[in-house]
Amino acid sequence: MGQLTQDGVARRIIAAIKDQIHSGAHPPGSRLPATRALAAEWGVSRTTVTAAYSQLIAEGYLTSRPGARAVVAHGLDGAPAPVDPPPAARRLSEFGQRLLALPPPVPAASARLADFRYGDLSGADFPVLAWRRAVNRVSLRRVARLRYDDPRGSAALRVALQGYLWRARGIRCSSDQIVIVNGSQQGLDLCARLLLDPGDPFLFENPGYALARHAFTAVGGVEIPIPVDEDGLRVDALSSAAAATAALAPATLAYVTPSHQFPLGGVLSAGRRRALLDWAARSGAVIVEDDYDGEYRHGVAPIPPLRALAPDCVVYVGTLSKTLSPTLRLGYLVVPPSLERAFAEAKRLTDRHAPLLEQEALADLLTSGAYERHVRAIRRKNAERRAALLAAVAETLGDAAVVAGTDAGLHILLWLPGVPVAREAAILAEARAVGIGLYPVSPLYAPGGDRPACVGLVMGYAALEDDALRRGIAALADLLTTRGDP
Repeated sequence: MGQLTQDGVARRIIAAIKDQIHSGAHPPGSRLPATRALAAEWGVSRTTVTAAYSQLIAEGYLTSRPGARAVVAHGLDGAPAPVDPPPAARRLSEFGQRLLALPPPVPAASARLADFRYGDLSGADFPVLAWRRAVNRVSLRRVARLRYDDPRGSAALRVALQGYLWRARGIRCSSDQIVIVNGSQQGLDLCARLLLDPGDPFLFENPGYALARHAFTAVGGVEIPIPVDEDGLRVDALSSAAAATAALAPATLAYVTPSHQFPLGGVLSAGRRRALLDWAARSGAVIVEDDYDGEYRHGVAPIPPLRALAPDCVVYVGTLSKTLSPTLRLGYLVVPPSLERAFAEAKRLTDRHAPLLEQEALADLLTSGAYERHVRAIRRKNAERRAALLAAVAETLGDAAVVAGTDAGLHILLWLPGVPVAREAAILAEARAVGIGLYPVSPLYAPGGDRPACVGLVMGYAALEDDALRRGIAALADLLTTRGDP
């Protein structure tokens, strides 16, 4: 390398190190890489790096002593960072623009007393030993070749899930109809991209699961909100929805949570189930059934999913996020035979397939019976948490609260009839200030539509122990009393 080229590389190294110092990547007092290591990283001689360090020492950016690595000098905190020119405007697709127009997610609270965030599980409930044994067993299986697998997922897991779904949910299907996804959210995204074109109307529970709504609207779907009550989706409102979409194409998709409506907690009655399936058969639409917490029934018989009644027009969405951990990102779809290839190819194009080690470990848990033993244990534990929460609400809030959606799942809906929704933001902020994480139901309603007149709170309890549940409700009661709310 000629001298001119060496000098040019040294200048680039100097500029890169200055940028890292100004950005905070190398704070004052931190050690820089040894000259030999940085030379190998840049593919240059050690002499070039030594020259760059010497220049930085001379400019006061670094200090050094014999036999030690160079250190970022103190007193550079206020050094001005290089000013980059404003980035050039980049054109986003319509899909990208729709994503940016979505409302921001509700941030998790930093709650020292109790965080009632729905969807969180207790870390103590995870079956660490059983999972570790399963991971160890599958890790020791030697394969001749490491390669991409079936986009639908591990054959062993799909066969194991086939048996589990029949035992637990009464669903008959072939393993070819099961697609393993990275959490149910990816399953919803695949449904949106395969079943909706821009401008297509879709029927959606109102209120309903926000991330499902976002998945469908992000691809250009037009939401037709359908009201819900204590018996789930108001199927009688489908006729008015048809009238509302007269200027559009017929709805091609309906999203429902029939076993435990999110967030209100109703169970879709038998008559409404049949009416919804009849509508889908007449209109040629697909029903996306999100069975997000079907493992949890409290004192009532399990409700058969729609997929068990009409396998040809229902895409069933299942998840392990409510039984094992949302951090595993494991879910599954059961699709009609006519859609098998489309979903497999969409999954292949998205990310080839879900990680195989976790899939094989889950298959091991299912076939050994350890998974169902775990589900029975955490079902009992969460039933105890639910009982503690309901007792605390009854004892502490009394008639000031109305509770709904308690027969299933891992959350309740707490209405505060005497607290107008105009006070919602202030109450949430004050709750966070005293260490309670509260999450309102109002953002789950369709944009621009009617919303409840009083404050409603979606209260998850699966991550909290009994003492925390009682402390959280007591603190909420104190907050309401201090504010003068009933």
